[in-house]
Amino acid sequence: MTDHTDDADRTRTSAGAAVAPVPPDYPLDEVRSLSSPEEHRALFEETRMQIVSALSERAATTSELSHLLDRPKGTIGHHLKVLEAAGLVRVVRRKRVRALEAKYYGRTARVFLYGREGAGTRVPEQVIDLAAAELAQVPQDHGGVLNANIRHVRVPTERAEEFSARLNALLQEFADSPRGGTTTYALAFALYPSPRPPLGSAGGEET
Repeated sequence: MTDHTDDADRTRTSAGAAVAPVPPDYPLDEVRSLSSPEEHRALFEETRMQIVSALSERAATTSELSHLLDRPKGTIGHHLKVLEAAGLVRVVRRKRVRALEAKYYGRTARVFLYGREGAGTRVPEQVIDLAAAELAQVPQDHGGVLNANIRHVRVPTERAEEFSARLNALLQEFADSPRGGTTTYALAFALYPSPRPPLGSAGGEET
């Protein structure tokens, strides 16, 4: 399983033409594989997942993350220490603001690779719970795009794996989009074994 909050920095097209680099605005490794329980515990906590996701955009200070996520600075500071100790974030630059030095934190990798056995079985549910909570906060009279849908289809596992790969690729394309506008959109997906039983054939026979 992969953290697809961002993808490789594409600074040139296949023809070699220069294009705008993909955020974030600081140097970092392309891929980091999570192997230890400490790394998994550090990443897969709701607030820390939001911090790591936010840092895909650019480096940020504790105060900026506190304002963005509506959490106390002390809480954000604690979570940053946990992530830093696990090697998932680091201070990427410092800036003197009057008598104080502001620390800007960034991810240590653009993509984090992890396995279900290390991350735990609740990770997909955590992602969808977060998306549902954000969706519930969208005002009814919003002027932006809002879409959600669901289908239940009985397909072979190989076909489900194919769709999973295509959805992940679409998510990466979305993360690579040039930044603009005033609205931050979220794209979430879930592909999972449904408890719904097969409908069976029209003649009443099971297939």
